[in-house]
Amino acid sequence: MTEASENRRTVLVAEDDPGVRSTLDQLLRFEGYRVLLASDGLEALELLDRHSPDVAVVDVVMPGLDGLALCRMLRRRGDRLPVLVLTARHQIGDRVAGLDAGADDYLAKPFATEELFARIRALLRRTADAPGPAATDVLGVADLTLDPAARRAHRGTRPLDLTKTEFDVLELLLHHEGAVLTRTQIYERIWGYDFDTTSRSLDVYIGYLRRKTEQDGAPRLIHTVRNVGYTVRAL
Repeated sequence: MTEASENRRTVLVAEDDPGVRSTLDQLLRFEGYRVLLASDGLEALELLDRHSPDVAVVDVVMPGLDGLALCRMLRRRGDRLPVLVLTARHQIGDRVAGLDAGADDYLAKPFATEELFARIRALLRRTADAPGPAATDVLGVADLTLDPAARRAHRGTRPLDLTKTEFDVLELLLHHEGAVLTRTQIYERIWGYDFDTTSRSLDVYIGYLRRKTEQDGAPRLIHTVRNVGYTVRAL
Protein backbone atom coordinates (compact mmCIF):
# COMPACT_ATOMS: atom_id res chain seq x y z
CA MET A 1 0.00 0.00 0.00
CA THR A 2 1.35 3.43 -0.90
CA GLU A 3 1.92 6.31 1.51
CA ALA A 4 -0.95 8.16 -0.21
CA SER A 5 -3.24 5.19 0.35
CA GLU A 6 -2.34 5.01 4.04
CA ASN A 7 -3.21 8.67 4.48
CA ARG A 8 -6.50 8.26 2.60
CA ARG A 9 -6.01 11.29 0.42
CA THR A 10 -8.97 12.63 -1.55
CA VAL A 11 -8.97 12.96 -5.34
CA LEU A 12 -11.53 15.06 -7.20
CA VAL A 13 -12.24 13.63 -10.67
CA ALA A 14 -13.95 15.89 -13.20
CA GLU A 15 -14.71 13.89 -16.36
CA ASP A 16 -17.80 14.04 -18.57
CA ASP A 17 -17.41 10.58 -20.13
CA PRO A 18 -19.33 8.19 -17.80
CA GLY A 19 -17.17 5.22 -18.76
CA VAL A 20 -13.88 7.00 -18.13
CA ARG A 21 -15.25 8.55 -14.93
CA SER A 22 -16.34 5.17 -13.61
CA THR A 23 -13.00 3.58 -14.52
CA LEU A 24 -11.05 6.33 -12.76
CA ASP A 25 -13.30 6.00 -9.73
CA GLN A 26 -12.68 2.25 -9.47
CA LEU A 27 -8.93 2.52 -10.08
CA LEU A 28 -8.41 5.28 -7.53
CA ARG A 29 -10.58 3.63 -4.88
CA PHE A 30 -8.75 0.33 -5.38
CA GLU A 31 -5.49 2.25 -4.86
CA GLY A 32 -6.86 3.52 -1.54
CA TYR A 33 -7.97 7.07 -2.34
CA ARG A 34 -11.24 8.72 -1.45
CA VAL A 35 -12.85 9.93 -4.68
CA LEU A 36 -15.20 12.82 -5.47
CA LEU A 37 -16.85 12.60 -8.90
CA ALA A 38 -18.02 15.45 -11.12
CA SER A 39 -19.37 15.27 -14.67
CA ASP A 40 -18.33 18.82 -15.60
CA GLY A 41 -16.49 21.87 -14.29
CA LEU A 42 -19.53 23.44 -12.64
CA GLU A 43 -20.24 20.31 -10.63
CA ALA A 44 -16.55 20.18 -9.70
CA LEU A 45 -16.75 23.73 -8.32
CA GLU A 46 -19.76 22.78 -6.20
CA LEU A 47 -17.84 19.83 -4.75
CA LEU A 48 -14.83 22.07 -4.06
CA ASP A 49 -17.05 24.43 -2.10
CA ARG A 50 -18.24 21.56 0.11
CA HIS A 51 -15.09 19.45 0.40
CA SER A 52 -11.32 19.90 0.51
CA PRO A 53 -9.73 17.41 -1.90
CA ASP A 54 -5.97 16.99 -1.96
CA VAL A 55 -5.63 16.87 -5.74
CA ALA A 56 -7.87 17.16 -8.82
CA VAL A 57 -7.82 15.13 -12.02
CA VAL A 58 -9.62 17.18 -14.66
CA ASP A 59 -10.56 16.42 -18.25
CA VAL A 60 -10.01 19.27 -20.70
CA VAL A 61 -13.12 18.82 -22.85
CA MET A 62 -16.29 19.03 -20.73
CA PRO A 63 -19.67 20.71 -21.28
CA GLY A 64 -20.58 23.88 -19.43
CA LEU A 65 -17.27 24.72 -17.81
CA ASP A 66 -14.34 22.90 -19.40
CA GLY A 67 -11.14 21.83 -17.66
CA LEU A 68 -9.05 24.83 -18.71
CA ALA A 69 -11.74 27.30 -17.63
CA LEU A 70 -12.01 25.45 -14.32
CA CYS A 71 -8.25 25.79 -13.75
CA ARG A 72 -8.33 29.51 -14.56
CA MET A 73 -11.25 30.05 -12.18
CA LEU A 74 -9.49 28.22 -9.35
CA ARG A 75 -6.30 30.23 -9.79
CA ARG A 76 -8.15 33.55 -10.05
CA ARG A 77 -9.78 32.93 -6.69
CA GLY A 78 -6.47 31.94 -5.11
CA ASP A 79 -7.08 28.19 -4.88
CA ARG A 80 -3.74 26.37 -5.18
CA LEU A 81 -5.25 22.88 -5.37
CA PRO A 82 -2.84 20.68 -7.39
CA VAL A 83 -4.48 19.94 -10.76
CA LEU A 84 -3.62 17.19 -13.22
CA VAL A 85 -5.22 17.82 -16.61
CA LEU A 86 -6.27 14.91 -18.82
CA THR A 87 -6.41 15.52 -22.54
CA ALA A 88 -6.99 13.37 -25.61
CA ARG A 89 -4.98 15.89 -27.60
CA HIS A 90 -1.31 15.28 -28.27
CA GLN A 91 -0.25 18.60 -29.79
CA ILE A 92 2.26 20.61 -27.74
CA GLY A 93 0.04 23.69 -28.01
CA ASP A 94 -2.80 21.95 -26.18
CA ARG A 95 -0.50 20.84 -23.40
CA VAL A 96 0.94 24.34 -23.05
CA ALA A 97 -2.62 25.71 -22.89
CA GLY A 98 -3.26 23.50 -19.87
CA LEU A 99 -0.19 24.75 -18.07
CA ASP A 100 -1.02 28.31 -19.04
CA ALA A 101 -4.45 27.91 -17.45
CA GLY A 102 -2.79 27.05 -14.14
CA ALA A 103 -2.64 23.26 -14.23
CA ASP A 104 0.30 21.67 -12.43
CA ASP A 105 0.73 18.74 -14.80
CA TYR A 106 -0.91 17.08 -17.79
CA LEU A 107 -1.41 13.55 -19.03
CA ALA A 108 -2.48 12.63 -22.56
CA LYS A 109 -5.08 9.93 -23.16
CA PRO A 110 -4.76 7.02 -23.44
CA PHE A 111 -2.45 6.71 -20.45
CA ALA A 112 -1.01 3.87 -18.38
CA THR A 113 -2.62 3.43 -14.98
CA GLU A 114 0.75 3.37 -13.22
CA GLU A 115 1.73 6.67 -14.82
CA LEU A 116 -1.51 8.27 -13.61
CA PHE A 117 -0.81 7.04 -10.08
CA ALA A 118 2.81 8.23 -10.27
CA ARG A 119 1.77 11.73 -11.29
CA ILE A 120 -0.86 11.94 -8.56
CA ARG A 121 1.67 10.78 -5.97
CA ALA A 122 4.15 13.37 -7.23
CA LEU A 123 1.61 16.19 -6.86
CA LEU A 124 0.73 15.01 -3.36
CA ARG A 125 4.41 14.81 -2.36
CA ARG A 126 5.01 18.33 -3.60
CA THR A 127 2.10 19.55 -1.48
CA ALA A 128 3.29 17.76 1.65
CA ASP A 129 7.04 18.29 1.27
CA ALA A 130 7.82 21.56 -0.47
CA PRO A 131 11.52 21.62 -1.44
CA GLY A 132 13.91 24.12 0.02
CA PRO A 133 15.36 25.32 3.31
CA ALA A 134 13.78 25.69 6.74
CA ALA A 135 10.40 27.37 6.70
CA THR A 136 11.77 30.34 8.67
CA ASP A 137 14.32 31.21 5.97
CA VAL A 138 13.43 33.85 3.40
CA LEU A 139 15.20 33.34 0.07
CA GLY A 140 16.27 36.14 -2.20
CA VAL A 141 18.51 37.51 -4.91
CA ALA A 142 18.74 41.20 -5.79
CA ASP A 143 15.24 42.58 -5.06
CA LEU A 144 13.51 39.21 -5.57
CA THR A 145 12.38 37.60 -2.30
CA LEU A 146 10.49 34.41 -1.54
CA ASP A 147 9.05 33.30 1.80
CA PRO A 148 8.51 29.50 1.78
CA ALA A 149 6.51 29.50 5.02
CA ALA A 150 4.03 32.15 3.87
CA ARG A 151 4.15 30.94 0.24
CA ARG A 152 4.67 34.53 -0.91
CA ALA A 153 7.10 36.06 -3.38
CA HIS A 154 7.90 39.70 -4.22
CA ARG A 155 9.93 41.60 -6.76
CA GLY A 156 10.76 44.71 -4.79
CA THR A 157 7.49 45.73 -3.17
CA ARG A 158 5.40 44.13 -5.92
CA PRO A 159 3.81 40.78 -4.95
CA LEU A 160 4.10 37.99 -7.50
CA ASP A 161 0.97 35.95 -8.24
CA LEU A 162 2.50 32.49 -8.72
CA THR A 163 0.88 29.12 -9.26
CA LYS A 164 2.04 26.27 -7.02
CA THR A 165 4.40 24.90 -9.66
CA GLU A 166 5.82 28.33 -10.49
CA PHE A 167 6.46 28.92 -6.78
CA ASP A 168 8.14 25.51 -6.37
CA VAL A 169 10.42 26.04 -9.39
CA LEU A 170 11.43 29.52 -8.22
CA GLU A 171 12.02 28.26 -4.66
CA LEU A 172 14.26 25.47 -5.95
CA LEU A 173 16.31 27.87 -8.07
CA LEU A 174 16.67 30.38 -5.22
CA HIS A 175 17.70 27.67 -2.81
CA HIS A 176 20.60 26.95 -5.21
CA GLU A 177 21.32 30.58 -6.10
CA GLY A 178 24.23 30.87 -8.51
CA ALA A 179 24.36 27.14 -9.22
CA VAL A 180 23.22 25.72 -12.54
CA LEU A 181 20.50 23.09 -12.17
CA THR A 182 20.07 20.71 -15.07
CA ARG A 183 16.66 20.09 -16.58
CA THR A 184 16.74 16.54 -15.21
CA GLN A 185 17.50 17.77 -11.69
CA ILE A 186 14.60 20.23 -11.80
CA TYR A 187 12.16 17.66 -13.18
CA GLU A 188 13.17 15.14 -10.51
CA ARG A 189 12.90 17.65 -7.64
CA ILE A 190 9.68 19.35 -8.76
CA TRP A 191 7.73 16.65 -10.58
CA GLY A 192 9.14 13.84 -8.47
CA TYR A 193 9.19 11.06 -11.06
CA ASP A 194 10.80 10.09 -14.35
CA PHE A 195 9.21 12.86 -16.36
CA ASP A 196 9.77 13.16 -20.10
CA THR A 197 12.54 15.74 -19.98
CA THR A 198 12.20 16.37 -23.71
CA SER A 199 8.81 17.98 -23.06
CA ARG A 200 8.36 21.74 -22.93
CA SER A 201 6.73 21.89 -19.50
CA LEU A 202 9.78 23.31 -17.73
CA ASP A 203 10.42 25.85 -20.50
CA VAL A 204 6.81 27.01 -20.21
CA TYR A 205 7.10 27.57 -16.46
CA ILE A 206 10.43 29.39 -16.83
CA GLY A 207 8.74 31.65 -19.37
CA TYR A 208 5.89 32.40 -16.96
CA LEU A 209 8.33 33.17 -14.13
CA ARG A 210 10.33 35.50 -16.34
CA ARG A 211 7.24 37.40 -17.42
CA LYS A 212 6.13 37.82 -13.83
CA THR A 213 9.54 38.69 -12.37
CA GLU A 214 10.56 40.99 -15.23
CA GLN A 215 7.39 43.07 -15.30
CA ASP A 216 7.90 46.82 -15.81
CA GLY A 217 11.37 46.26 -17.20
CA ALA A 218 12.95 44.66 -14.13
CA PRO A 219 16.31 43.06 -14.98
CA ARG A 220 16.41 39.33 -15.67
CA LEU A 221 17.37 37.07 -12.76
CA ILE A 222 16.45 33.64 -14.17
CA HIS A 223 19.02 32.67 -16.79
CA THR A 224 19.34 29.83 -19.28
CA VAL A 225 22.66 28.01 -19.50
CA ARG A 226 22.52 26.57 -22.97
CA ASN A 227 22.48 22.77 -23.19
CA VAL A 228 22.68 22.52 -19.40
CA GLY A 229 19.74 24.04 -17.52
CA TYR A 230 18.77 27.13 -15.51
CA THR A 231 20.18 29.32 -12.76
CA VAL A 232 19.06 32.36 -10.78
CA ARG A 233 21.59 35.13 -10.16
CA ALA A 234 22.01 38.86 -10.41
CA LEU A 235 24.39 39.91 -13.17
